[in-house]
Amino acid sequence: MAKRKKRTKKKSSSTLLKYTAWTLAIIALVLTSLIVGYYLGVNNEKTKTIVKEKVIVKEKKTAKIPKAPVSVNKRLKEVLKKETKAYASAAHEIDDETLANPPKAKAKKVEIYTSKPKLAIIIDDMQTTSQVRAVKSLHLNVTMSFLPPRAARPNSAKLASHEKFYMVHLPMEAMHFSAEEPHTLRIYDSQQKISAKIKDIKKLFPKVGYINNHTGSKFTANEVAMNRLIFALNTNHIHFIDSRTTAKTMAPKVLKNFGLKYVSRDVFLDHHMDKPYILKQIKKAIAVAKSHGSAIAIGHPHKNTLQALYESKDLFKDVELVQVNKIY
Repeated sequence: MAKRKKRTKKKSSSTLLKYTAWTLAIIALVLTSLIVGYYLGVNNEKTKTIVKEKVIVKEKKTAKIPKAPVSVNKRLKEVLKKETKAYASAAHEIDDETLANPPKAKAKKVEIYTSKPKLAIIIDDMQTTSQVRAVKSLHLNVTMSFLPPRAARPNSAKLASHEKFYMVHLPMEAMHFSAEEPHTLRIYDSQQKISAKIKDIKKLFPKVGYINNHTGSKFTANEVAMNRLIFALNTNHIHFIDSRTTAKTMAPKVLKNFGLKYVSRDVFLDHHMDKPYILKQIKKAIAVAKSHGSAIAIGHPHKNTLQALYESKDLFKDVELVQVNKIY
C-alpha cells in the first residue's frame, strides 16, 4: 500500500510540472508576440511619420517655387488650337487691298481735342466659345461682332447673349467670294424678305443695336438693296456700320437720304495675316483717332491679330479704347 501511494504522488507531481511548463511556455509565447507586435507598430508609426514629414517638406518646397507665367501667345494658341481655319487670310472681306487703309476721300478735318481720342476695335466673325475666350484673355475693351448661327456654329447667338454689348456681323452678297454664309442678303431680295431676315436677327440677338456687313461688296454697292436694308434696320432701331468692303459703297448716299449719320470702318487690321503688317495697321488706326478724335478698326479672332493687339497695349495708352456705341 505504501509503494502505491508513493507512485501516485510521483505521477501527480510529474503531471503538475508538465502543465506548469506548458502554461509558462504559452505565457512566454504570448508575451513575446506582444513585445514584437509593439516594436513593429512603433517602427511602422515612425516610418509613417518620416514619410509624412518628407511629403510636407516636398510640398513646401514646391509651393515656394512660383509657376512660370503662361505667355499670351501660348494661351491664344491653346484656346484657338481646335479652331478650323475658315479662310487662308482675312482678305475675304474686301476686294481691293487699298481699302484696308483709311479712305483718302473721307473729308475729316484735323482738330484739337481736349479729351483722349477714342478708338473702337471691332472683332468680326465671332462664333465659338474658344474665340470669345481668346478675345477676353486680351483684357482690352474691344467690340465683338457675331455671325448669325448656323449648323457649324449653333451657339453664336447664345454666346452673344452673355455680353453687355455686341454687334451682329451680317452676311451680304459679295462680288468675288465662294464660301458664302447661309441666309446671306442678296441684291434681288425683296423688301419683305429683307425685313423678315432683320426681324429674325432681332429675335436671335435681342440686344443688338449695331450691325456691320460680312463681305457685301456687291450688296452695299447696290443703291436699291441698301435702301431696303436701311429701311428694315431703322424700323428695328438698329444702326448700320459700313465695313467698307468696296470703294463703290452706296451706304453714305442711302443713309443721308434717311437723315442718318454714315459711320464706317477706318482701318482694316488683318488684310494680311503676318504680325508686322497687323502692328503697322494698329498704329495707323491710332493715328486716325488722334487726328480726328475717333476711329474704327476691324480685325478678326486670328492668333496673329490677337497677339498684335496684346503687344500694342502700351500704344493704346494714347487713346481710349471704347465700344462702337461710344462713337456712334
